Amino acid sequence: MVAQLDELDRKILGVLQEDASQSLDEIARAVGSSKTPVWNRIKRMRETGVILRQTALLDAEALGLEACFFVLIRTSEHEADWQRRFLEVLRARPEVLEAHRLAGDIDYILKVRVKNARAYDTFYQALISEVRIYNVTALLSMEEIKSTTVLPV
Repeated sequence: MVAQLDELDRKILGVLQEDASQSLDEIARAVGSSKTPVWNRIKRMRETGVILRQTALLDAEALGLEACFFVLIRTSEHEADWQRRFLEVLRARPEVLEAHRLAGDIDYILKVRVKNARAYDTFYQALISEVRIYNVTALLSMEEIKSTTVLPV
């Protein structure tokens, strides 16, 4: 179900998406309101699941994770047990930042962050040793042009 949000809710979400570490005073000032209504709205949006959690965004390259691979996976397996095991393996791998099931010729796409090509190969070898995969294509991102967590609210 789509959340019912008014303009003030959207402004609050925009401010939080840019920097959720701001004080309640700063948020209220930025959206042109007072603290109590802003706090109540944030609390409501947390309770209704609009705001899932607050995290810190880290610089992958500063942490030595310089290689970003997009991994295209095709499988000939479509049974529930295989899918359950595959999802368990993906969720257990910290290198996998995103995983999507797709429509079309490719079954899954993964976004994988690792130190370098050798680290990717280690990830790949572990993946195929844990679950059977028909075909894997890895694409190395040469340049990150746009990356954001900000949703258009």
